[in-house]
Amino acid sequence: MNPTEDIYTEPNADPDTLANLGPLRAMAGIWEGSRGVDVKPKREGPKTQVYVERYELQPIDPQTNGPQLLYGLRYHTYIHKPGLTKMYHDQVGYWLWEPATGTVLHTLAIPRGQVAMASGHAKADDTRFTLSAERGSLVNGIVSNPFIEHAFTTLAWNITVNINADGTWSYDQDTVMQIQGQAEPFHHTDRNTLTRVEGPGRNPLAMPDAPAAAAVQRK
Repeated sequence: MNPTEDIYTEPNADPDTLANLGPLRAMAGIWEGSRGVDVKPKREGPKTQVYVERYELQPIDPQTNGPQLLYGLRYHTYIHKPGLTKMYHDQVGYWLWEPATGTVLHTLAIPRGQVAMASGHAKADDTRFTLSAERGSLVNGIVSNPFIEHAFTTLAWNITVNINADGTWSYDQDTVMQIQGQAEPFHHTDRNTLTRVEGPGRNPLAMPDAPAAAAVQRK
C-alpha cells in the first residue's frame, strides 16, 4: 500500500510532550498579565477596556489521528476588569503543534455560545507566528449561536503570538465582525503581555510513575 493511502497506522510518539511542543514550548505554564487592552463595539462607538488575565497552559499526552501526530497544551484563560472579580471573559481550548507539517492549531470555546479553530504555519524555533480562521471554512472555521450570527456576525479571527526575549509572551488578536446596522466591518481587538508565575506540570504519560517507554504507540 502507498504510505499516503494508510490513514489508520499510528506513529510512535515521544511520551514527553514538553520536549515536542515546537514554538509552543515557551508558552507552557501559568501566566498573569495586567496590561490587557480590549477594543469592543458599543452602541455609541468603540470602547477601550483594560483587563487583567490569568492564563493556564498545561501539556496533554500526544494525540493521533491515524498517522497524524499532535503535541499540545490544554488552556484556560480567565479575564476580569482591574479591581473586580466578576468574569469579563472566559475561554478554554487547546494549542496544538504538528511537527510533521509545521502547523500550529488554536481552538477556543467561550460561554457566549461560540467556538472556533485557527491555524497557521511555523518552524519549531520560531518566536512569532500568526493563526487565522474564517466564517464558513470547514477546516479553520467559526461557529456561533443564532443571536451572535445574526447581530454580530463573526467574519474572521486572527491571532499573532510573540515569544519575547525577557521570558514573557504576548498576543495580539483581531476579530472581524459585521454588526447589524453598520455598513463596515468592526475590528474587535485584544492584546496582552503575560508573565509566568508558575512552571508547567508534566503530561500524564511523562510522569515518573507512568510505564517507562522510549516511545509509545497506541494499538
